[in-house]
Amino acid sequence: MSRRVAFFSDSFHEVNGVALTSRQFEAFARRRQLPFFSVHAGSSTRVEQDGAVTIYELQRGAAAFNLESDSELSFDLLLWRYRGELLEALKRFDAELLHVTGPSDMGMLGAWMAYEMRIPLVASWHTNVHEYAGRRLEKLLSFLPAATVQAVSSAAERGALTGAARFYQIARLLFAPNRELVELLASRTGKPCFLMQRGVDAHLYSPQKRTPGERPFTIGYVGRLSVEKNVRFLADIEKAIIAAGHTNYRFLIIGPGGEDEWLRQNMERVELPGVIKGEALANAYANMDVFAFPSFTDTFGNVILEALASGVPPVVTVGGGPKFLVRSGETGFVAADDRAFIRCVLDLMQDRETHERMKHAARAHACSISWDRVFEKVYENYEGVLFSSRAPILAAS
Repeated sequence: MSRRVAFFSDSFHEVNGVALTSRQFEAFARRRQLPFFSVHAGSSTRVEQDGAVTIYELQRGAAAFNLESDSELSFDLLLWRYRGELLEALKRFDAELLHVTGPSDMGMLGAWMAYEMRIPLVASWHTNVHEYAGRRLEKLLSFLPAATVQAVSSAAERGALTGAARFYQIARLLFAPNRELVELLASRTGKPCFLMQRGVDAHLYSPQKRTPGERPFTIGYVGRLSVEKNVRFLADIEKAIIAAGHTNYRFLIIGPGGEDEWLRQNMERVELPGVIKGEALANAYANMDVFAFPSFTDTFGNVILEALASGVPPVVTVGGGPKFLVRSGETGFVAADDRAFIRCVLDLMQDRETHERMKHAARAHACSISWDRVFEKVYENYEGVLFSSRAPILAAS
């Protein structure tokens, strides 16, 4: 496990799953003292050496624009201005492979670097950009007839998926966070694709951090408050709770995004503290009773693992990656539709015996999942696919 890896991430300091995974990957290399060249955006352009890990941060410039109005993610059209100095630094590091997290400005720059150095390119899929495109268009075109909106949204989704697949075809090895995406990428690109799941810090996220004493039954959510996360459905859950006669409850909805004001205006008992990190976030999880995650577009769902580790049973949809993290009926529920989702939340409110059993099962399951094993498997796949044959380094586009 000593391959010299260059890792280009499109998100590192932000609050999202890609950033968390990227930080954990860098931390893993630091713990194991593996030669690792970590490239990502930062507040200034700088180079830092930390043991075997080289950190190369690039400052995006005036040509950068936000990819979404309610997020920190941006794309710098002139990021290529760094290509000369970065290429020299990579040559000095003597990278053996280059791993990118997607078709971002960083990913495109990384792909070009791999081509110039004639080293294998690896690409991991972290975000369902095609589904995001569809959900965003549906919101923007909501004034049009439903059939028209659906047709335009579906066409945009297909086009975005085709474009993304073309980028991933230039890599020799692919990773995806759930089995459905592994199969999709393998069939679309014809390239070997393996699972790259995520771990959880079971020491940070723990039911031991729950504040003693009585409190309202708390339905929690952590994540971006955006249309593709389907967060307005949380208001429908509250309506059902009220209709069932419950009054001793509250919603704790944590995260940034443009839907916060709508939630504030359309929910009765809701707290929206914005972004919370570290110990404060761990404490917030531990004081939840149910984790309601209505998204259909998440590829994995780090927040599901964090809830499980905190002893909080999640309720998730049948869409995307979170359903692979929940053992339905044991550690939480995978709801077949909206009605089932609401029924699962109500059941956990009303059946305290089932709720208590699921809390313990959730924690036990999360404790079996580690970041170290995730990245050990990544390195095993690097070795098995990239260095066990004389196959061409880069595939034709």
